[in-house]
Amino acid sequence: MADPTNFPPGFPIGADVTVAQLEGTDAHAVLARLRASEPVSWVPALGGWLVTRRDLVLAAMRDPVLFTVDDPRFSTARVVGRSMLSTDGAEHERHRRPFDPPFGLGEVRTRFTAAVEAETHRLITAMYHSGAAELRRGFAGPLAVAVVAETLGLDGVSAPTVLSWYDAIVAAVSGVAAGQEVSAAGREAFDALRTNVEAMAARGPGGGAGGPSLLAAAGATGGLRTDEVVSNAAVLMFGGIETTEGMIANALWHLLSHPDQLALVRTDPALLGPAIEESLRLEPAAAVVDRYATADVELGRAPIRRGDLIVVSLAGANRDPAVFADPDRYDVRRGNARQQVAFAHGPHVCLGMHLARLEAVTAIRQLLGRLPGLRLDPARPSAPTGLVFRKPPTLHTLWG
Repeated sequence: MADPTNFPPGFPIGADVTVAQLEGTDAHAVLARLRASEPVSWVPALGGWLVTRRDLVLAAMRDPVLFTVDDPRFSTARVVGRSMLSTDGAEHERHRRPFDPPFGLGEVRTRFTAAVEAETHRLITAMYHSGAAELRRGFAGPLAVAVVAETLGLDGVSAPTVLSWYDAIVAAVSGVAAGQEVSAAGREAFDALRTNVEAMAARGPGGGAGGPSLLAAAGATGGLRTDEVVSNAAVLMFGGIETTEGMIANALWHLLSHPDQLALVRTDPALLGPAIEESLRLEPAAAVVDRYATADVELGRAPIRRGDLIVVSLAGANRDPAVFADPDRYDVRRGNARQQVAFAHGPHVCLGMHLARLEAVTAIRQLLGRLPGLRLDPARPSAPTGLVFRKPPTLHTLWG
């Protein structure tokens, strides 16, 4: 494992990079300098290697043998246990396989379209007459939470309860990553989730008021133990709330910040999907993913050693000028925006990407269609920030 105080020279840009720079609104300028001169750079502030060039990012994500998630330092696993997120190889396939079919494109559209449409309509109706709203935590977040509650199929559990579990588990994971013990609140939230999943498992995959349960089926027919179903439920809850909220908020921010591009989408609604893909390219809701080297290896001429942390920058890859012309420009008619890697790649490609896209398209289509003159509040500006998860801290809007 690399010692950040005793490492070979040759990465002067990485040596000067700070966490604050990578979190801030100007992070992409820093990533561009690294990508041009040090595409795999030792960054002492992160305690690991930062990979920013698209081809090298793909190489790291496609090779779970050399670059794995299965490491004791992986903080999420320390809170929720082993899951599809924190395993590789045959064990990863065993955890993920039961969930792949229900999250396929056709099944997502069949199972969730009506529910997403209805919840989006309900949230917009509730705020319609106010003429103003903060649309990140006031709209995108509640929509993501409600859909996760529907996805997990937890009978009798409200969306606010699911959100309270999520907040506590995320805080516990963040604390562990900072060297703390798992918090009491995090343990209590995970225990509550476990209790509900165990009750569901006892009823079987066909039981419950909400119809067939994905989680119960994963245990009954997918071969997962109940504790493994619980761990994966926590992962689905985390991904379904955090990244979907950010995806919707970022797409809204991009469209409302670029009136010319918004006008194109209003004129041609078929451009809404591409507009969201372009937003994912410019600001992926999850900006980085972590891997750990399993052997001494060279990546982009960097001498990576066994045990080193590899911070894979999806944000850096998505603005690689070798793939995307004029990469900092928001262009809803960009022909290759779908080459973005916001949903990661390889065996850990995002399980819920089709559902996230369905939510984002539905949400923004209804917002633009039902809130006349929707625009950012000029008195309360904001922009995406964050090291790991990037989104506007707030998204204050006006309409009417």
